[in-house]
Amino acid sequence: MALTAGKKAIFSLAALAIVVVAAILYKTQFSKPSAALQPLVIGMSPSFAKTLQVAADEAKQQGLDVKLVEFSDWNTPNITLNHGDIDANFFQHQPFLDNTLRETGFKLKAFATGAASHVGLYSKKYHALADLPQAARVVVPNDPVNQGRALLLLQQAKLIQLKDANNSLSTLADIVQNPKDLQFIEVEGPQTARALDDADLAFGYPHYLRLAKTADPESALIFDDTTNNRYAILFVVRDDYQDTEGRLKKFVEIYQNSPKVKASLDQEFGAKLWFPGWK
Repeated sequence: MALTAGKKAIFSLAALAIVVVAAILYKTQFSKPSAALQPLVIGMSPSFAKTLQVAADEAKQQGLDVKLVEFSDWNTPNITLNHGDIDANFFQHQPFLDNTLRETGFKLKAFATGAASHVGLYSKKYHALADLPQAARVVVPNDPVNQGRALLLLQQAKLIQLKDANNSLSTLADIVQNPKDLQFIEVEGPQTARALDDADLAFGYPHYLRLAKTADPESALIFDDTTNNRYAILFVVRDDYQDTEGRLKKFVEIYQNSPKVKASLDQEFGAKLWFPGWK
């Protein structure tokens, strides 16, 4: 049957409408950036940069794009994460995170566990703890969690005695015996390595010492005897974090299982100074 001019016009408009709708749907579905295509952004301390970059390079080969952001202090990574500007951070252990949540009310949680390391007492002036003079200057972190860890190590070294020998949150005010009259210098945790030059003794983290190049990480006068994962570094996320397509899970699996990452940890910490906190 032949179509009238009016019917031809109607069919033409209908066809045009279908083309327009199809174009809109195509643009909506394929032109809008997908969250899965955005880089996975992880904040970290500089001391973990080399190892995480090894993991990120391996992830890239597997189709996972990871962007690493360095923070020079231990406060900004959690502020930035809580604000939603990064997907995760990697710089803190569980006691530090617990203390941060108590003090700030941030809605953060541990997602996975990384490497744990031993800590030590270092000196560039003395070769044994017994050689420390009276009123020796000792560097310790100024945050309550890591200061508590430093004091437990000083107690293990029999240089001080704490009111509660097992309290991991002890402060300088909790020292009940200090036979050498040690003089304490409080600095931010990341600065303990650099403060070693100006002190007789310093509490130190092997990876920060290697980064600062102020001392051989394996030259401590004493190391802590901790072998559990209490102080293992965590991948931390917001409480409401949704792991799109399992990208963070995949990155963690690379970090925990890659031979290249293990080799980097051996180099950055020292093969005997770290252990897998996830086991």
